[in-house]
Amino acid sequence: MSALGVLGATGCTRVAASASGTEGGDLLDRLRAQGVVRLGIAGEIPHGYIDRDGEVTGEGPELAKVIFKRLGIDRVQPVPTEFGSLIPGLNSQQFDVVTAGMYITAERCAQVIFSDPDYQMLDAFVVRKGNPLGLRNYEDILREGAKFATGTGYAQIDHAVAAGYPRGDILVVPDQVAGLNAVETGRADVFAGTALTVREVVKKSSKAEATEAFATVVDGEEQVDGGGFAFRPTETKLRDAFNAELRKMKDSGEVYRILRPFGFTEDEMTDLTAKELCGG
Repeated sequence: MSALGVLGATGCTRVAASASGTEGGDLLDRLRAQGVVRLGIAGEIPHGYIDRDGEVTGEGPELAKVIFKRLGIDRVQPVPTEFGSLIPGLNSQQFDVVTAGMYITAERCAQVIFSDPDYQMLDAFVVRKGNPLGLRNYEDILREGAKFATGTGYAQIDHAVAAGYPRGDILVVPDQVAGLNAVETGRADVFAGTALTVREVVKKSSKAEATEAFATVVDGEEQVDGGGFAFRPTETKLRDAFNAELRKMKDSGEVYRILRPFGFTEDEMTDLTAKELCGG
C-alpha cells in the first residue's frame, strides 16, 4: 500500500538489541512458542482485509501465512486498524508485523525495518469516464488546474507535492473507496493511488475509470515503489528469517502464484531490496 507512516528516528538497516537484551530480538522464538503471529492490516483490498467469510486474506496475509508456517508459526491473527495507525501500533506492540502492502520509503525506514518488497508498483488515477481532462500524470493535474484527491497518508501526497501541487489544496479522503466516490460526485477530478488499488476500485463503477499506470517523477528521476512487511527495529532476527523464506519463494515463482489472484501481474514482481528503497 502506498500510504506514508509517522516519522521516527531508527534507521532501516540498523541492528538493535531488543528490550530483553537479546541481539536481533527474541520475537521469533516467542512466536514459535505461542504458535500464533498477530498481523496488522488496514482493511484494504487487495493488500490485507477480512473477507465475507470472516477470514483474513489479501496479498500480505496470504504470503504471511505461508512464510510464518515455514518458520514454525502455524496461525495468524489479524488486527485491523487504520493505515495511519499501523506503524504506531506496531511499535507499541499491538501486533507483531505490518501485513498491509506498505510502501518502503526512506521516511518509514526511519521508524521500522522492512522485509524486501514482495511487489513493485506504479501510480495510477481514478478519473471520470472518458478522462475528460486528459489526466495521465501529476504534471497534467497542474496544467489543468484539476481538483486532486488521495488517501490519508498516501505516498501520492508527496508525489503530487513534488510535482508542484500545493499540499494545502489536496483533498485527503480515508481510502480508495472514498476517493472513487469523490470523483464520481465531482468533489474531485482525480484520485491517485497505486495502480493495482485503482484498477480494483473502479471495476464496478459506471462513472469512473482507471488511467494507465505511470512512474512518478521525483527530483527529476522516475520512481518505482515497492511494498513489503514492517517489523519493529529491534526484531532483525525475525525480519531476516522472513526475508530468507521470501527469497526462496521469489526464486521458485511462488510469490507470483500467491499474488496473481489478487490482481498482480508479472511486471509487478520485483528483485528490489529494502535497502535500495530505504535509500541505501
